[in-house]
Amino acid sequence: MDAEPEDARAGRARVRGRRSRTVRAYALGAAGLLLAGCASMPDHGEIRPVQASQGVDSQVRVFGVPPADKASAADIVDGFLEAMTSDDPQLETARKYLTVTAAKEWKPGSAVTVLSSGLNRVSVRGEKDPDGPRWKVTGKKLATVDERSAYQPETGNGQYEEFLQLVQDEDEQWRISTPPSGLVLSESDFQRIYMPVNKYYFAGGSLVADPVYVRQRTDPDSRMDPTTQTVQSLLAGPSRWLGPVVESSFPTGTELREGTKSLSYDGQNTLRVPLNDKVENVAQPQCKKMATQLLYTVKDLTGSRLDQVEVLRFDGKSSTSLCSVTEVSAAAIAGRPKIPEFQYFVDNDKRLVRMKLDTGSEDEQNSPDTVPGPLTTPPGFKVNSAAVSYDERRAAVVSDDGHGLYVVSLVGGGPMPQPMLPGRGGKTVTLTAPSWDASGDLWVAERDPQHLGLWRVPGGAGTAEKVQVAGLDGRRIASLKVSSDGVRIALLVEEGALKKLYTGRIERPDGKGDSSAVSVRELRPAAPQMADVTAMSWAPHGRLLVVGRESGGVQQARYMLADGSMVAASLPGRPGCPRSPSRPRRTSRSRSPWWRTRTMTGSCGCRRGRSGAR
Repeated sequence: MDAEPEDARAGRARVRGRRSRTVRAYALGAAGLLLAGCASMPDHGEIRPVQASQGVDSQVRVFGVPPADKASAADIVDGFLEAMTSDDPQLETARKYLTVTAAKEWKPGSAVTVLSSGLNRVSVRGEKDPDGPRWKVTGKKLATVDERSAYQPETGNGQYEEFLQLVQDEDEQWRISTPPSGLVLSESDFQRIYMPVNKYYFAGGSLVADPVYVRQRTDPDSRMDPTTQTVQSLLAGPSRWLGPVVESSFPTGTELREGTKSLSYDGQNTLRVPLNDKVENVAQPQCKKMATQLLYTVKDLTGSRLDQVEVLRFDGKSSTSLCSVTEVSAAAIAGRPKIPEFQYFVDNDKRLVRMKLDTGSEDEQNSPDTVPGPLTTPPGFKVNSAAVSYDERRAAVVSDDGHGLYVVSLVGGGPMPQPMLPGRGGKTVTLTAPSWDASGDLWVAERDPQHLGLWRVPGGAGTAEKVQVAGLDGRRIASLKVSSDGVRIALLVEEGALKKLYTGRIERPDGKGDSSAVSVRELRPAAPQMADVTAMSWAPHGRLLVVGRESGGVQQARYMLADGSMVAASLPGRPGCPRSPSRPRRTSRSRSPWWRTRTMTGSCGCRRGRSGAR
């Protein structure tokens, strides 16, 4: 489940009067250039103009047009708004529309406001006004990207409003004296200019992905390339949302060595990262954890192979090696979950069955077997939903009537145990499908209107504890999935006739006090673009696979980042339900953990078979 095709909603509402000043780039023989691997300048092919915001294409570069002599205040405003979308390395063209003071103080990399469409602008005061012309620019806010590069979906009324004051300089040229505090971009321009990356931090013994956005080319403020921008963001610390539940191995104040603008691989596929004097006294175990964070953060940024990361320190005269990790040694430090041996699901006869993965035999792959253990003891015991622990030694099952949660062993016999959590309510299913995290905790939600709540069974044994979910406000949880790292939970919440997807941060006690203090905090929309969500599951690298539809649209599957931003094109939709997965076709010999997070209900909610997802 690690596919990341790019998709964006192309086009934006153009600012009135700006078509006459459309910024243009010229793509010379683009097809030939790509096929040739950019080995040489193309000498044939069509020359065509490209609208700055016609869609997302990382091969297209957009450059602003400098202000014309004696340009009107309206043209200055229009030109500046266009120039903000350009690929100028330092946004020099955009700065030419500002006063000298404003150009020096403007920090376009400090924050980004993302609009669902383009800006609209209207004159508040004209050029003849004694206080000078003033323009109001407005738009519908989709999200913001803060100074730590974290994407935050808009949850309020979504209205953006800014005022641009213009003054005349000594040459009687109109210039803007009060620019926006950061960049203001349409969604399509944002996805053309920025790219999503993951930086990694530790939660216990596991690495957790923290998604951020960096510029695909040189940052206008720091002048760093994308790899260096990402490393800088890693060193600056986790996003505010994830910060309370993760930690960084880097000492406070750690930065790249002064003057570092670019990081690259050497001939041995090694990335060397020079750091400041804050790492001088770091012990080897801590240093190797630092290098592990660097390796996992950087390795997906390029198609080049990364075999090793080396941390360097500067002794005042030269850089010396502090420690290094290879991809193999980093994997041991990162605490990745065990690769599953079997695929589990509930078949048409409501039995929990499994198939061995990567057997090399088509016959064996297509012959599911009933799982061993107590589930085979009581004749006729039927399963509504199930989840298998990451070590594949236990299964959590909800009975067919939806009124009992059981934890059974998959490595021994014995009688069927008593339910961990007896469901309450009428004849309808009152318990959601359960979900395990990698630490062995079991999670389930109760759906009965009189007994709504999220429950956790510590270690999958003992007494179930009710978990406080801040911001749920009495809404019913339709389904849930806990991420393997155990620090995030995805909740499908019923809102009237629709279902919306949220992610919450799981906060655990620090070893002091009552262990039941585990809570879920700061729910945030995980698929704000979708009007209704049918199903979801966690994918590797902190992503979510979401099945749902946009307002007025058809049902489709999309990959989303956990921060609520869309990073992939929709997967092919189906007008009907897929066939029963009780005898699924062999799809791959891959032993990816995606099998263990997959929900086999079909993209339209068919209940012919249900998986044993975590």
